Amino acid sequence: MKKLGLLFFATGLLLAGCGSSGASTESSQAASGSASSGSAATENVEILAVGSTALQPLVEVASESYTSENPNYTITVQGGGSGTGLSQVEAGAVTIGNSDVFAEEKDGVDASKLVDHKVAVVGMAPVVNKEVGVTDISKQDLIGIFTGKITNWSELGGADQEIAVINRASGSGTRATFEKWGLDGAETIQTQEQDSSGTVRKIVAETPGAISYLALSYLDDTLQALSLDGVEPTAETIADNQWPIWSYEHMYTNGEPDANVKAFLDYILTEDVQQGAVKDLGYLPITDMKVERSVDGDVTNVE
Repeated sequence: MKKLGLLFFATGLLLAGCGSSGASTESSQAASGSASSGSAATENVEILAVGSTALQPLVEVASESYTSENPNYTITVQGGGSGTGLSQVEAGAVTIGNSDVFAEEKDGVDASKLVDHKVAVVGMAPVVNKEVGVTDISKQDLIGIFTGKITNWSELGGADQEIAVINRASGSGTRATFEKWGLDGAETIQTQEQDSSGTVRKIVAETPGAISYLALSYLDDTLQALSLDGVEPTAETIADNQWPIWSYEHMYTNGEPDANVKAFLDYILTEDVQQGAVKDLGYLPITDMKVERSVDGDVTNVE
């Protein structure tokens, strides 16, 4: 963090010496990381980032550290789900729409209006109450649970306990990713739905027999993450796609961002944040991925 502090100090000095340079110059400087963060020291900048609760912890931490060194910035971060983030940024109601899915995957969203800024990768895992007595199941068993074909943990060698499925709301990017890559697109049973990752974690931890799914950034020792077919959800298995339940974390803007917004987005992509907060919070840096996955699901090796 000493290095990060020095970077902020140097950036602060440069900001103080800047006049009102043009947006193109500021954008260039922000991208190179060699000069201004993109705003004059006296210019107030307000950014509202809304959407994915899976991405929310990273954006919150990044905004706190960025605004502490750039006090002219006010960055507000809210959840609501990826669908909300995408629809709100398309409508011009927010500055940034945070999403776990590509804009092209959301019905009713005109992806051609939006610019994608991938800032991290998030892995997701099925999670259960720690008393169910199961730690590894097959992918087919997972599909069986969420489609209602398997209803008691004893059917999988666990406790004689009825399975309580907790789903995410229909607009959730976490749900879309889990259904696509964890359930092979199977339609889940009608059950309790929650729109907050934090709420899901609390309910699963406190409800006997409960199962749901969370981004790895939300896992803690109050839950049991399940492995699938012997593969555990880890950074290493996600990086080479052995664990397929993952998605890019997108921060969409309506068109190209102005220099001030771009400065904040560029900051999240700096080595200090990618190798610091990104990893500390359970995400994967973009640069650590050994594969790339397109919106159509095509997987290719990173050269």
